[in-house]
This record gives sequence, C-alpha cells and structure tokens, in this order.
Amino acid sequence: MTSRPPGLARAGAGAAGPFTLESSDRATLSQRLSDAARRARRERRPVLAALTVSVPASLDLSAAVLGSRRPTDSYFCFEQPERGGFVLAGLGEAAVSRAGGSDRFRVVARSCRELAAGAFYDDASPGATPAGPVWVGGFAFAPNGGATPEWGSLDPARLVLPEVCLASADGQARLTLSAVLDAGEDPRSAEERLLERLGSLRTCDMPLLDPDLVARPRVAGAMPPSHYEGAVSRAVERIRAGELSKVVLAREVRVHASAPIDPAPVFDGLRTGFPSCYCYLVGTPELAFTGASPELLVRRDGARAQTVALAGTTGRSADPAVDDHLGERLMASDKNREEQAIVARRIERALEPLSVWVGAAEAPVLIKVQNVQHLATPIRAQLREPVSAIELAGVLHPTPAVGGEPWERAAELIPALEGLDRGWYAGPVGWTDLAEDGEFCVALRCALLRGPVAHLYAGDGIVADSVPAEELAETEVKLQALLPLLT
Repeated sequence: MTSRPPGLARAGAGAAGPFTLESSDRATLSQRLSDAARRARRERRPVLAALTVSVPASLDLSAAVLGSRRPTDSYFCFEQPERGGFVLAGLGEAAVSRAGGSDRFRVVARSCRELAAGAFYDDASPGATPAGPVWVGGFAFAPNGGATPEWGSLDPARLVLPEVCLASADGQARLTLSAVLDAGEDPRSAEERLLERLGSLRTCDMPLLDPDLVARPRVAGAMPPSHYEGAVSRAVERIRAGELSKVVLAREVRVHASAPIDPAPVFDGLRTGFPSCYCYLVGTPELAFTGASPELLVRRDGARAQTVALAGTTGRSADPAVDDHLGERLMASDKNREEQAIVARRIERALEPLSVWVGAAEAPVLIKVQNVQHLATPIRAQLREPVSAIELAGVLHPTPAVGGEPWERAAELIPALEGLDRGWYAGPVGWTDLAEDGEFCVALRCALLRGPVAHLYAGDGIVADSVPAEELAETEVKLQALLPLLT
C-alpha cells in the first residue's frame, strides 16, 4: 500500500472543473497502476490500484453519479443526511463479488479481503466514514433469494468495487478512482479508462418528479388484502400453539406507470423526506432498488460494533400533542414491548460469542421518521477478534425484526404464508472498506423499480396478540414512504 504525504490534493484546481486531476495526482495514479500491473504479473492474480483526492464538499455527489451514469452502468447511492451529511455514491465496476447460498457472506468477505491484499491506494484514517476504495451493494433476504425474474441482476450477494467513488461527511468530500489489473493487462489502458470515466462526470441537480397528468399510475396489490389478513391469522394460530414467538410477514404492492420510472427523483424524495434514515439506491442496467430504512443492521469501526434492535410501530401526527400521545401508547404497549425485546435478546445472543462485552440500553427509545415511529434499543459490542463488517452482517441477519423467533421455524413459515419472493427486501445493504470496516442497514421501506413497474414491499411483526386488520393497516402506513413519490 502506498501512502500520500499528509493531506490530500484537491481535484479540479483551476478552470477545468471539480472532477479533474492535478498533474502530480495523475503521475501518482500512473505509477500505482504500473506497480499493480507488475505485481499482477508476478503473483498471477488481480491487483487493485486506487487514487483518492479531495473534491468540493458543496457538490451533490449522488446527483453527479446519477446524472453521469450510462445505460450499461452499475451505480450506488447511500445517504444519511442528518449524520453529518453522510453520502457515499459509486459508479461503474472495477470488480464485482457475487455469491449465493448459506455461506454467501463468508464467500464475498473472503473475495474482498483477497483483493485488498497488496493493493496500492491512499492510506486513510480509520473510522466509519469511507475514504478510499469501498465495496458497495447488498444481499438478498434468503440465501438464494431474488430468483423471480423481476430481481434479475441482483444476485443473492452482490458487492461492487466502483470505478469512481464519491464520499462526504462533516464538511469533507473525496473522490476515489479504482482499477483492478489482471496479469498481462496494460496499465496505460487502465489509466485511459479511468481518466475517460473521470472526464464523463458532471455536476448537476437531481431531476424533479414529473408525473403524467393524463395517464395516472395504477396501484394494485400483488395479492388481495384478504390474503395478507389470512396469512396473519394462520401465523397467530401457530404462535398461540407454541411453535414460535414471532414471525414477520410482508406483502407486495405494485405501481404501474405509463413510462419507465426514473430512480433519481425517487431517491431525492426519500433523502429529503427521511433525512434521519439510511437512504439507499442500488442500480444495474436493468433495475434500481431504493428505499429509506430506519434500521441499522451493523456498523463496524475497528474493534467496535454497534447495531439497533428495532421493532414496534405506530403512526405520526401533525399535531405535536397527538404525536406524543401515539408515542406514549407505543412505549406502553405490552405487545410492542415484547416484540421489541425479542429482537434485542436475539441480537445480544448473536454478538456474545464474538465479543469481549455486549451492552444494550436498559429500555427502548422512540425513533421518529416522517410517517411512523418505532421502538428501538441501541446495542454496542467490543469485538474479541477481528470480524469483518460483512461477516458481522451475516451473523446478525436476519434479526427477528424482519424474520422471526426462533428463526429456524420462521424460515419455513415466511415463504409459505407470504407467497412472494422477497428478493433484497429486508436484506442487508451498505458498504465496506479495505480495512473491513463499514455499515449495513436493513433494506426496508423499499421499492424495486424495473421499467414502468415499481414493486413495493412492507412487512409487520406478528405475535400472539396480533389482529389481522390492524397488521394490514400498519403495512399500509409503511407503504406511504414510497407510494406518494410514485403516484
């Protein structure tokens, strides 16, 4: 690994614009690509070379990626505006790691680790803000999920190392160019490819939502509401019979538009409306998967790990007094407190074998987003030995917040009762760097956009006291995160 002297150079000095390299940085990039090519030939394996430079923090990095993407590009955006303006946006594919099956987390973690070995890149201070080459993407809910045609190009596990990565937080922004050279590859062609990609980046604003005032979108459930209520009733019977204590059931609603749906204004609407959430967009040439999740699955920063046990939901009100009353009722609800405690206990049990200590808040707190509020218990752990962010996600996924308890029984019931392929709904989505730090959220409040059709997903935790009509109504509230943007 090659380190830059203290301080990063700034891209785009002068009139050339914010996405150009100074001559010294171009020389550094050329040298690293040549070094990587030599190592690739010597060791007969792919080798990563990357360069990181500063860019103006005032830029809308997600808009730059979405406005510069080509029809054949993969792309990624991940924002949490209220966390210091956190943004991570990637474009293109320097490398892709794919896997399926029960060991998919371990397989992609090993692939990412192997590529990090012997890489040439800028050393960055450790921490939960990416500053250098990162892998971005996610995982399906089920080990071989996403088997139905609409999920097409999203493998059960798919992490991409972007050619261009843009990241910002706390008033600092960086751009990273990455290339993976195989044995025999000419470093000059790799440099030309990266510079051409850099030259195609443009600063722009997000496009506005442009509804068709003549042909209004049509909204229809993949199955009638009575199917979901029946599934809840059957789940309650199993729970009361003692087979399990909780199971999460989801439903799908489809929006049929008159033209292909542009993911950019949808994502913009999510990050504007849900600034405290993890707003994500995973794109391939065929589809886009986007949402705004309130739930952190795991964040790793060195030997520290943190997560949140999130379960129990109620609505919001524009009247502050009514809104507070709704929150108080949620906090006092025995049903929701028990549902939330199930999640917290399982997460603690999962982390304990890996940790020196695991600490959870004594009581849940309220998390309020635009249209709903939840019960949440923050949980932290000190890791006993290095475990990558990817592998931690695999240990924790799925929590009872999206699966059930015990999971072995819930895993059989969920597909049988739901009658749908969840795909990436409720799976982990996020990023990891070459130090194996990173963070993954749970892909909730989401939509799969494919041509003129949007597939929306929402679920609810079912326990012994669940009432089918009330659970159906709660999914309708959760669907309101995206329905207004698409209709």
